Order: sequence, then C-alpha cells, then structure tokens
Amino acid sequence: MCLARSLRTSLGRRRRGFSLVELLIVIAIILIIAAIAVPKLNRTRMQAQEMAAVRHIIAIHQAQTQYYSTYGRFAASLAELGPPSGGGAPGPNAADLLPADLASGEKQGYKYILAASPTGYTINANPVAFNNTGTRTFYSDQTLVVRQNYGEQPATASSPELK
Repeated sequence: MCLARSLRTSLGRRRRGFSLVELLIVIAIILIIAAIAVPKLNRTRMQAQEMAAVRHIIAIHQAQTQYYSTYGRFAASLAELGPPSGGGAPGPNAADLLPADLASGEKQGYKYILAASPTGYTINANPVAFNNTGTRTFYSDQTLVVRQNYGEQPATASSPELK
C-alpha cells in the first residue's frame, strides 16, 4: 500500500507541468530557429526595398514625361514634381505629379536625388543606411535605363544596367 501511494504521488508530480530542463530545451530550439530566420527576413526586406526604389525611379520618369509635355522642360528637382505646399493649384514649381513622400526625397529606406543636366535630368537612389535598407545604389536619366551599383558608391551612367 505504501508503494502504491508513493507511485501515485510521483506520477501526480509529473503531470503538473514541464520541468525546467524541458522548458530550457524548448527555448533553445526557438532561439536557434530565430537565429536562422532573422537574417533571411532582413535580406528579403532589403530586396523588397530595392525593388520599391526601382519602381519609384520609374514613377519619377513617368512624372518627368508628363511635366515635359505640360511645361516644355524637365523638372530640376523632386519638389517641382510634387504637390503644392499650400494646397494651391499645380504649376511649374509644384506640378502635383508625385506623392508628397516621394517628392520629399526619401521613401522606404532610400534617398532620391533628381538633378537637371544639360541634356535632361539624372536620378540617383541611395540607401539611407547601407546594408540595412539596401545594398545597391541606382542611377537613371532621361534615357529611362536604370543602372545599379553593388556598393556604397552612388551608381553612375557607366554602372551596369539593371536587367
């Protein structure tokens, strides 16, 4: 009878919950899985931001085409393609062809620089924090060809074409 009672109490203790060792093993497994998944998640996020930068460059090209057809010249800055600051009517200083966040020059981890050139315009898109928001820089001009550079240096007209 004493043996049956001690057997029941030892079984009762086991059923109450997990031991500390079991919990530590589960936590260790979760940490190992997280250590594998987090770098891949960051890499995927950076690739998505890089593709968004290319899409924004294409949007700037479309806005430049519309601006040129309306005003007879290319815009010299992103502000000229953006919305009017006071909410007034669009004009050559603010044509309302781009959303305000892109016209401000920074969107989704990339900084955009639009500059006038003798033959048209140039666009540079550089990551705000290299190796965090992106690993490539982008360049384009009125030829509509997007070029890329793997590195911190801004891409130029001689950089390889994005395919």
